[in-house]
Amino acid sequence: MGKIALYPGSFDPITKGHIDIIKRSSNLFDKLIIGIFKNSTKSKAWFSDEEKVEMIQEILKKEGIEAEIKIFNGLLVDFMYKENVNILIRGLRALSDYEYELQFALTNSALAKNDFETVFLTASREYLYLSSSLVKEIALNEGQLGIFVPKIVEEELRKKVKEIKHNR
Repeated sequence: MGKIALYPGSFDPITKGHIDIIKRSSNLFDKLIIGIFKNSTKSKAWFSDEEKVEMIQEILKKEGIEAEIKIFNGLLVDFMYKENVNILIRGLRALSDYEYELQFALTNSALAKNDFETVFLTASREYLYLSSSLVKEIALNEGQLGIFVPKIVEEELRKKVKEIKHNR
């Protein structure tokens, strides 16, 4: 079966921190799936699932990264079972992330229909503070985005900000 890893997230938008984890994961496992989930606990997404997939596909192609992109709803462990995933990738930025991710890992383990390991990858130093929420805040205030996101994402963020400001 091989080592099939899943890196799930809302990726709204995908950042250079996410891409760093994706690159590093793609080198560690036989197959990597990037799972885009609809997170009901977060505020309304800026990007549709299709927009997220398009941006991520372009980034993967440009970076030469081998990975599948799949969209899913429902419990993460159910998706993992369906896809025969045996490794869950989670990124850690700070101590607060560790506490949340540990709770998440233990809950998933209790709910799982199959055995899997959770692998925590620490964020690279330059991305320790980076989050999609922070990137959206910078975009809304017309700040410099190029150090946080790839060009394609920066362009899409600028379009979204224009839409948001036009609709106010």
